[in-house]
This record gives sequence, C-alpha cells and structure tokens, in this order.
Amino acid sequence: MSTGAVEGNARTLYVSKLGDGSDGLTWATAFRSIQDALSAVPDAEGGRRVVVRPDTYFEANLFPAHRGAAGAYNELIGDVDGRYGSGRTGRVVIDSGDSAQQGFKSYDWWGPIRAYDHGWSPQHTEPTFSAIGWDRWAFRNLYVTGGDGGLFFDGTDHVEPFSVLVEDCVSIGRAFGGGVASVLSRPEEPITFRRCKLWALDWWGDTAAAYLRVENETMPSEPDVLLEDCTMVSPVCALKAGNYGFHTFTRVHVNRCVLIALNFSQPHGTPSPGIIQSVQEGKLLHVDLQDSTLMGYQVFGVLVDTETSHDIGYSTKGDVRAYVQFQQGVPTGMHRLGGWPVEAFEAVALPCPASPSRYVSRELVMRDMCEVTPFIWRERLCLLECHRPASGGAISEHYLALTDADTGEEFARLAEGYGLACTLVEGETIHVFASRWEDGTWRDVTVFRSENLTDWRQEVVIRGESEGLFNTSVCKGPDGFVMAYESNDATYPPFTIKLATSADLESWEKLPEGTFGIDRYAACPCIRYAEGYYYLMYLEHRAPRHYFETYIARSSDLLHWEWSTANPILSPEGLDEGINASDPDIVEWRGETILYFCVGDQLTWANVKRVTWPGPLTEFLQSWFTEPGVPTR
Repeated sequence: MSTGAVEGNARTLYVSKLGDGSDGLTWATAFRSIQDALSAVPDAEGGRRVVVRPDTYFEANLFPAHRGAAGAYNELIGDVDGRYGSGRTGRVVIDSGDSAQQGFKSYDWWGPIRAYDHGWSPQHTEPTFSAIGWDRWAFRNLYVTGGDGGLFFDGTDHVEPFSVLVEDCVSIGRAFGGGVASVLSRPEEPITFRRCKLWALDWWGDTAAAYLRVENETMPSEPDVLLEDCTMVSPVCALKAGNYGFHTFTRVHVNRCVLIALNFSQPHGTPSPGIIQSVQEGKLLHVDLQDSTLMGYQVFGVLVDTETSHDIGYSTKGDVRAYVQFQQGVPTGMHRLGGWPVEAFEAVALPCPASPSRYVSRELVMRDMCEVTPFIWRERLCLLECHRPASGGAISEHYLALTDADTGEEFARLAEGYGLACTLVEGETIHVFASRWEDGTWRDVTVFRSENLTDWRQEVVIRGESEGLFNTSVCKGPDGFVMAYESNDATYPPFTIKLATSADLESWEKLPEGTFGIDRYAACPCIRYAEGYYYLMYLEHRAPRHYFETYIARSSDLLHWEWSTANPILSPEGLDEGINASDPDIVEWRGETILYFCVGDQLTWANVKRVTWPGPLTEFLQSWFTEPGVPTR
C-alpha cells in the first residue's frame, strides 16, 4: 500500500510487482500499482518520471496527483528494454478490462485515463471528473487496452489549454484508439502522438482510431494536434473531429502516417462515411497531410450535414496516397493507388519488444501429464512420472513410474496411491519423495528408497499439521539436504512453500521460520544449491488473471530470499501452452541444463514440455542474478 506523496526531491518513482510498495524510490521499494506512483507525485513543478517494469497491470481510470510544467513534462514510461534497470524486457500492458476478469469493458467513461460525465446516462451518477490533470505529461512505451478509450483525454467541464505527448505506444479502445476532447490547444505545444498504433474497435457513433475535438471558436492557423509516424486503424474511421451538436473547429497535422478504415463495403451496402470524418459539418475540420497513405472506402465524409464533406479543409505535401473503393473519387493533390498497398497495410501489425529467449529449444515431451522429475540413473537421463487423474480419482489411479527420457521405456513402477513426487539419487540409492492421496486430498511426505528399483523401503518423513502437503523438491547442500514442500496451511494464502533439513535423508527437521511465500500464491517448488546459494523455482499465480508463471528466488541462509529482477523464468507461449507454465524441475545433462515444466489451463488439461539452456546448471541458476535481486516480502 502506498504511503502517499514522496519527498519533493524524488525525481523518479518506480512501479514493479516485485517491489515492497513502500515509497517507490528504488526498484526494491517500488510501488506495486501505477496509480500508487501517480498519487505520490509530490508537486506541480514538473520533471517527474514514473518508470514501470514490464508486466501486465490491471488498472483503469488513472489520474496523477499533479500536472507537469512548461518545459518540464512529467513522464510515464514503460521500461520495455530494461534501460531503466527493471531487469526485464517486454511489454508494459495497462489492461482496463472488467475488474472481475469478465473481459473487455466497453462501457462509456471507462478506460485507462480517468474522465467522467455526471448524467451521461441514468447509470452515470458519480461526480464529473476531468482528465485535464494530465496536462504536460508524456507517455512512452505503453500498451494500453481493455476499455472504452485508449490514451484518450477528455477535459469534460475543464475546457482549458492542454498539452500531452504520447510516443511509441499501442493504444486500443472500443470507441477511441487515442485522442482528446473538450480541451484547448497551445500552438507552441501541440497535442502530439508520435510512432503510435491507435486502434478503435467499434463501428457506430463517434468512434475513431484518433478522435480529436479541440474547442476553437474559429479555425486556427497552426495545428492543434500533431500525428507523426502513427498507424490509425478502425472499422469505419481512422481520424475524426467534432461531435454531434458541436460547432467548434479543430486543425490536425498528419505526417508519415498510415490511416486505415477497414470497411470497404459496396455503395449499396453499409460503406464507411470516410477515412477522415467531421461529425457535424465539413468546415469544422482542417487536416494537413504530408507523406501519408490512406486506405478505406472513401477519403472524406461527414456524419450529420453529409452534403458538406467537400468543406473539409485539407492540404497535401509530399507523397500523399489513397487506396479507395474503385467507384470513389480521390481528392485533388492525392495520388490514387491502383494496387493493394502491401507495405502500408503491414503497418497494422503491432510492435513486439525485443525479448530474446534464453533457451535454445522448447519442445513437447508428453501429453496428459503434469508432474515429472528428470534425474540421472546409471549414466542415462530418466524421468519420474506422476500418474494421476486431472482431479479426484481412486487410489489405484495414482502411481509413480520411472522411465527412460529418450525412449519412454518404463523400467519401474511404485507407490500406488502417491503422487506430486520428486527424486534424488545419492550414491547407489534412489530416494523418491511423494505425497499420499487420501480422502480427496494430499497428505504427508513419504520417502521410497531402493538400490535395485525392485525392492522399495518407505517411511513418512514429513507429517502435515492440519494442512495438506503437495509438491516436493529435495537437493543436497553444503551441510546436508534441504526439502521444499508445498502446503495449504490456512495461516497463509494458499499456497506456501515450507522447508526442512536433514543430515542423512532419513531424519528431517522443519524450518518454520523459513517459510516462503507467506503473502502470496507460491507453489510447485524446485530447489537446487550452487556456490553459496539455494535457488528456488516456484509457481506464481499472476492474479487477478487466471495465469501462471515460474519465478526464481535465491537465499544464502534459507531465511532471507531475493527475487531475480529478470523474473519470470518461464511463461506460457504460443497457442498450445494455455495459461500455465508450472511444475518446474531441472537437471544437468551432458553439459546442458534441461528444464521440464507443465503447460495447460490449470483446470482440465496438462502437457509436459522442456526447454534447454546451453550450459551447466550452476551457470544457468547464476544467470538470473547478474543484477542485484529484489528482497522478497
């Protein structure tokens, strides 16, 4: 929870879900939400910066505590390439969808930027709120979606001079991809969108990829809004100005842009009124076009006084091209394209931040399986497979199998009624640690030992204390052995990871003070030791989404842990991995590190995949901590 405004000399505030949420002054103490950081901006002097770690932030109706200043804009920046020290590369997504995770929230006055009009409908009963507080802010490297508008700023009842700079952003909304309304402009500081992808998803009303309404009483000689190197895409309108019943003037400069209205209907169908539209009447919009390409049914149109479309003011400079329905005219000064503009249409594709994989391969191992543990047995790579139903099931349906990782040959079967297991080979003995399926839940941790894979000895080594015990992992350290085991202890959020130690793999002592994840979902542990540190890979539930990733933390004493700033180490990818990358387990084999994990939906199906890292296990673990870690909570 944010503690409020920070000290006045703090120029940069940080946002990261790995932060402790205390003051936002470092990545370790970063705020966990963007709104907390915006609320902590201490004054209106400007020059403040809010830097956000790559992740998905489910936030809507954002507003800052203070505006920026002339010559000193405040900034909201996504650290997409890691240059600001977040430790991670990738998209910074602000998803303003339904807070109950029901999907896209196409509802008036709901979106990433807070603005609200009391009485807009019978349901709009809250006080009117203006987005004018975003005056003199700059937005960079953000991916904004999920609401009625993208990066759209409505001044509502504060029709005042307003400047904003939006660069290198993806901005998606039902009605508006981006834009402004109910504001005045500053000729020396035009409202600017640069290198942005603006998408509107609806087809009726005042929707547009870029919707612009500046309340000038006459047409200005300089542009109110500057659009540079942008792509604007919508079903019916790429750029629109004005609104029903409004008779104010807006001037826009469009330079090196692609404007696409996807509706190429027939004249007797439902064609788009225009790629560029003025809502009320044509004379209220002037657009200066330079080196840009337009695609759609026709170039200009007006929604209300339709016969005034020829009054839309425009100028052309350089190479201005139009690709329209073959029966429609092209305004003077534009070059009619006779062939599909392939390169221009490719601009529809959204940018993908560079995030190279650390792994050299990623492959499916087996279907309808969740938990496997790789291990080396007598110089061959083997797997411990945990066979069980997706849920419930009879005791006889739960068992463990040892197989050859390359051929799939099963060479041992054991432990009927057990699962969620791991294995450790010590000397000539294989130790299999597993939980017992009983009365619809998992109980205790039992070890099975054998030297010949035929004769097995078993005993309970960890007993639950009014709790279920689930996945386990065991490794050898400098002073003996350490077990990490998953618990649903009601003292903590489900699930947590508890620890125990042993000198001989027979007698185990619990370490209650070493419990990991006491404030979060932490499951499916895999623990290893390397050169002074214990490394714990585990599953994070990325609430509020039903989405699961594997994280890594390390500790030198099993009490104090730190996360890698490069987390996650595994995320679901592609169309066949669902929303889950869980149950990690790892082995070094022939100089490479092989990491097995489960993909699926965490409900009905699961498959096992593996990735390969081109180096020994110790180097793999250390590679996640080339930068200082972030202390866990």
